[in-house]
Amino acid sequence: MLGRRYLREHAKEVSDALVARGMANDVDLDYVLDLDEQWRDLKSRGDDLRHERNEVSSQIGQLKREGQEKAAQECIDRSSELKEELESIESAADDLEGKLEQELLEFPNVPHESVPVGATERDNVEERRWGFDDRRILPASIKPHYELGEELEIIDEARGAKVAGSGFYFLKGDGARLEHALIQFMLDVHREQGYVDVMPPIPVSSESMTGTGQLPKFADDAYKLEGEDLWLCPTAEVPVTNMYRDEILLDEDLPLKHQAFTPNFRREAGEHGTETRGIVRVHQFNKVELVNFVRPEESYDRLEGLLGEAEEVLKQLGLPYRILSLCTGDLTFASAKTYDIEVWAPGDDMEDGPEEGGRWLEVSSASNFEEFQARRAGLRYRPERHGSAEYLHTLNASGLALPRVLVAVLEYYQNPDGTVTVPEALRPYMGGQEVIEGHEPVGEAALGAGKRD
Repeated sequence: MLGRRYLREHAKEVSDALVARGMANDVDLDYVLDLDEQWRDLKSRGDDLRHERNEVSSQIGQLKREGQEKAAQECIDRSSELKEELESIESAADDLEGKLEQELLEFPNVPHESVPVGATERDNVEERRWGFDDRRILPASIKPHYELGEELEIIDEARGAKVAGSGFYFLKGDGARLEHALIQFMLDVHREQGYVDVMPPIPVSSESMTGTGQLPKFADDAYKLEGEDLWLCPTAEVPVTNMYRDEILLDEDLPLKHQAFTPNFRREAGEHGTETRGIVRVHQFNKVELVNFVRPEESYDRLEGLLGEAEEVLKQLGLPYRILSLCTGDLTFASAKTYDIEVWAPGDDMEDGPEEGGRWLEVSSASNFEEFQARRAGLRYRPERHGSAEYLHTLNASGLALPRVLVAVLEYYQNPDGTVTVPEALRPYMGGQEVIEGHEPVGEAALGAGKRD
């Protein structure tokens, strides 16, 4: 959330940011500034009335002692009038403040000055690539993960749709083992980087969703539990960031680094992606999330460090990737600056894919929210033991989103014979297994399809 004082003193900067984000018509800055002015006028009038009432009240005892009963009664009557007027003004100010706070929830963060200006994802800036110069030799014909996964009997979209609907899937056998291996591998990598494990609750409250910026703007993208003020976790960013909501941390607590593995649920309202084949965009997926709480002056150095920590997973897996700096028009609502990590999946040639063919899949967004989330969630720290508390800065990144990493592994490490080589970093987590050869299908349907002898 943007502070009211910031809004008043940087109205031009906020207005320019709304234009750069393509959100100039989504919120009414002048209206909110007018509300704030009305609120400040009411508070000023209230202060004047309170001061006058205190002066009048202080005269009553003296007048009574002097035997001036009539004058004392006039002061008592005036004090009552001032009390009623003050209560009315304070009530109006409280109503206006609630309205103002609700309006402020609709304002996005102001992009950092280093964020490239642009309208869409096509204006994002590629910072660098890793792993392309020494890519492994790939088969002449690469099968996309959804074909390969079906042939190996390790991904089952049809039965997932039968059980839960479109956008859900089963991982089976070595497919499930591969994802479990990725989870444990990622957690181990980040523990070595100083992260403390957190196992959070999966349902989260509306207050928690509001604290990190998912509400009110993205309610249509989330799953709400009927009859409850609870939502299915859209990302572990929500519960982990809200762990310390309305608390004051100490300077020596920072930087605080937490990691959490959770399933995540997103309706992807309005997205066409769930209608495409495969598990690139689905309603339920697993993810390891990295959340940082830091001193404000250290947050941009920490963003670079956070990016490197997420990158380390792909480096150890040997998967080629690239880093993008998101432009203003593609920046997330709460973020002041974001880097995307996109892994290369060679199975599908896409129009906007790399020259080498295949496509880029976003597996992490490393973001600095500055004090935007901290204001919404009441996250503060005390730089000095007996000093004033200040808002800290929050950052997060996926470390990483598992389905897309699994897609990249299946496509990049597939062999001409239709098997998949297990990346060396994952073999200790799969009992030393070096190759995924697949499984026999089950059921009469397999006989009819000619898949079993």
